Amino acid sequence: MTKWMADQDVYLGNPNLKKANTTTEFTAKQIQEFIKCKKDPIYFAKNYIKIVSLDLGLTGFNMYDFQEKLIRNFHESRFNICKMPRQTGKSTTAVAYLLHYIVFNDSVNVGILANKAATARELLGRLQTAYENLPKWMQQGILSWNKGSMELENGSKILAASTSASAVRGMSFNIIFLDEFAFVPNHIAEAFFSSVYPTITSGKSTKVIMVSTPCGMNHFYRYWHDAQRGKNEYTATEVHWSEVPGRDEAWKEQTIKNTSEQQFKVEFECEFLGSVDTLISVTKLRNLVFEDPLINNHKGLLVYEHPVKGNDYIITVDTARGIDHDSSAFIVFDITTYPYKTVARYKNSEIKPMLFPNIIHDTARAYNEAYVLVEINDIGEQVASIMQYDLEYENMLMCAMRGRNGQQVGSGFSGSKTQMGVRMTQAVKKLGCSNLKTLMEDDKIVTNDYDIIAELTTFVQKKQSWEAEDGCHDDLAMCLVIFAWLVAQDYFKEMTDTDVRKRIYEEQKNQIEQDMAPFGFILDGVDDDDEFVDESGDRWFKADEYGDRSYMWEYR
Repeated sequence: MTKWMADQDVYLGNPNLKKANTTTEFTAKQIQEFIKCKKDPIYFAKNYIKIVSLDLGLTGFNMYDFQEKLIRNFHESRFNICKMPRQTGKSTTAVAYLLHYIVFNDSVNVGILANKAATARELLGRLQTAYENLPKWMQQGILSWNKGSMELENGSKILAASTSASAVRGMSFNIIFLDEFAFVPNHIAEAFFSSVYPTITSGKSTKVIMVSTPCGMNHFYRYWHDAQRGKNEYTATEVHWSEVPGRDEAWKEQTIKNTSEQQFKVEFECEFLGSVDTLISVTKLRNLVFEDPLINNHKGLLVYEHPVKGNDYIITVDTARGIDHDSSAFIVFDITTYPYKTVARYKNSEIKPMLFPNIIHDTARAYNEAYVLVEINDIGEQVASIMQYDLEYENMLMCAMRGRNGQQVGSGFSGSKTQMGVRMTQAVKKLGCSNLKTLMEDDKIVTNDYDIIAELTTFVQKKQSWEAEDGCHDDLAMCLVIFAWLVAQDYFKEMTDTDVRKRIYEEQKNQIEQDMAPFGFILDGVDDDDEFVDESGDRWFKADEYGDRSYMWEYR
């Protein structure tokens, strides 16, 4: 029989918890049960795990078939990734296995990480509830018991924290559980994997469990598809909503009626869809597939095709100050044949603006002296100037303001008022986004870069413009927008045999006219004026050099 010594043998007055160093005597049956539970985590979960149900309150864990499969995979495989619908008990299943792991293994460390620290602590709370309801003869004595951590007398510890490098830096884990990893912002996921993940996977028996409902094409999407293609060591497990008892076509119809078809596809059919109001259609985004680059220097530059002698290339550049996780970026396009291809790209949030031109310069030289078009609204103007004057790069595309016709691009213009790139105005962005939609959806631009695809899935409409949704970035997407605007320029026809501009204008004539002239085309004598204000409120003044009215416009 088990002997308990009154209140002094409980932890901090909690009658459901055993204090460390409490003497326990086991019966023969209890010893057999202990051994059986240690060998079989499914048996343990079925017979000893208690959960809190909305309908039944505290009750036993009546496992579904797919939940048994999950625990079996967790137990037998080091790396697991699970794509599952909402409300399928995925977190509860993982918690049941983690409890088994710390009870029946000595001196192990377990991390429960979620997109928010509060969510991770809530999961730990479920584990603690299940622990309190274990028979005392099965419990390990408690050394510490907190909202964010607990430690058992067998030396095993468990920590709950947010999925970030800072939360678990310097710590080592035997198991790390990443809950709803698809909802962790990309920049946090990148920092986590670069700094923490290597220490987790360094051991021969360490485990990683990644469980989530999809949320666009992000890090979870990347790991899932790599697992399916056998490009990583993860065991991929997918659960369909119909595997949950009680969910049938009638349930599906009711759920769609109470939410939406789009929401159902994401949350229950687990499709890797981004936001609803994306610039590029969901159908097109769903069919985009990323590939591994030929070269990855791990400093932001990814190469998918090496330069080909005789081919024509264009580089479009979006420059950031290197703060608030914004990145300086550029994309290299091969415009030799149709459709156009993204053959290389660069993205780095830490590069200093004054060092950025050297990377652009070296890449442009490598790709047959590629033409370079820089967005110059902010620090980009300095980047373009360094390229032109300090590095003496000749193939810089410049722009001049041509009245109501907007900015016109070329490789150089007479007069000192020509700007060293394109200024991103409302009109430029509208035309660029409109053309990009056509180019992408008609397969006139081909890209297989993961980050480009990921940004397009979160490049959404906000009021009258398009930009990254909250918590996401659009640095590479804006490089695409700049290129799409360039394609519509007269000068682009001179660089390629394919008159894409004409095709796009024919397909979208009405839309483009709306974008460029929302109040209609009116001959109001603007070309004879000395100044005018464009759609975005920017004021332009006609340059007067040496008494010559040159039709060049200066932005102020």
